[in-house]
Amino acid sequence: MNTEENLNISKEEINKSIEIIRKLWKYYSDKIVGQKNLGLSLIISMIANGHILLESVPGLAKTTAAKIITDAVAGKFSRIQCTPDLLPSDIIGTQTFNYSTNEFDTKLGPVYANFVLLDEINRSSAKTQSAMLEAMQEHQTSIGGTIYKMPEVFIVIATQNPIEQEGTYLLSEAQLDRFLIKEKLTYPNPDEELEILNRIENDTFIKNEPILNLQDVTFLQNVAKKVYIDNSVKRYIVDIINATRNTTKLISKDYSKYVTMGSSSRGAIAFMQCSKALALIRGRTYVIPEDVKSLSYSILRHRIELNYAAIADNISVETIIDQIMGAVKTP
Repeated sequence: MNTEENLNISKEEINKSIEIIRKLWKYYSDKIVGQKNLGLSLIISMIANGHILLESVPGLAKTTAAKIITDAVAGKFSRIQCTPDLLPSDIIGTQTFNYSTNEFDTKLGPVYANFVLLDEINRSSAKTQSAMLEAMQEHQTSIGGTIYKMPEVFIVIATQNPIEQEGTYLLSEAQLDRFLIKEKLTYPNPDEELEILNRIENDTFIKNEPILNLQDVTFLQNVAKKVYIDNSVKRYIVDIINATRNTTKLISKDYSKYVTMGSSSRGAIAFMQCSKALALIRGRTYVIPEDVKSLSYSILRHRIELNYAAIADNISVETIIDQIMGAVKTP
């Protein structure tokens, strides 16, 4: 197939997609200073209709960015502050007895929104974290034996603080794997921090009027599904995922000794879905290997498990990913 033209996507569809994405980027950039990787990851998650895990110290605009993306598309936003005493019913909802009708009434929890911010998810107990699994994976929950579907556009944006460990509960591998991508945020540079102060002084963040709607989001999602990905690129993705499971055969022992577990098949699916979204963001109707490479950190950093020796030797998961990507042949 000619990669320069995808007959499944019309010219009108690609032009409309480019215009929607342009509006999203402008809206985000007008409100958030820097943090381009965060903005890109949020838009990719939106197009792929997947969940995103954000890791950073407090105060780097994670909540603000999530709220701004929601406002841009006139979605329903819900924020859940995770604490050790948070119960599963506080998230998904519960049944209460109505004495006037002698029946149980169902009260849905805050998880039933288009964009759900789970702030400091690692502060909630394992029981509460597991309550999110069905919602995140199946897009539904059950209360009193009745199944309640999530909205068509349903994205969980979870945050965690890597510094404070007291009173926190590590996310299990199964929970981490439910997140499509993981993004790490860094401090702004001095010029960006000065611009933040100027925007705060000018009340830039006060008015967040929507410029799009949820129908525009579903349009992008449907177009992204039709983005062409060649079998050679799929094979490249599969080779990368298999490389994470067989590091001793591909990278030097100096690095492979730190890896205890590689990526699941969800990693391959995430690569394909996100690379399609990224290709669309970049104005293409087909995926190229560079799209896959650009996503390696975001897709793999929470799917490759390192041992304690890596922590002791100050070896980051990104270093291991670089070694793996360098060992896998690009098509």
